[in-house]
Amino acid sequence: MSPVTARAGAVLALCLSCAAGPAASQEATANGAGAELRALDKLTGRVTDLSVPARGSERVGRIEVAVNECRYPQDDPAGDAYAFLTVRETGVADPVFRGWMIATAPALNPMDHPRYDVWVLRCTTS
Repeated sequence: MSPVTARAGAVLALCLSCAAGPAASQEATANGAGAELRALDKLTGRVTDLSVPARGSERVGRIEVAVNECRYPQDDPAGDAYAFLTVRETGVADPVFRGWMIATAPALNPMDHPRYDVWVLRCTTS
């Protein structure tokens, strides 16, 4: 596991356990059928909304965004979604981003790319 992935996992665990007080760590989560994402091409200013199924991927410009899974609070499907994403750029072997991204706090573990930004909006349910 890379240091960035380990740090992101620690930040996610801390955020989820502290977000709503002591009861948050005991809150049940559900897996979504996929994730709603938004991608920004910083060069052209073009914004693209994506609906990516779990274990599926979508291409936007020169990047491919894959969603491994998306989770959300079981009693609130519209709230605090977080998804495990892998983003690859065409012609580059290593992923540009691989880790958990939280919809309500994308800056906790942002994708660092000179041209593209990607963030989670919500999980999709079946």
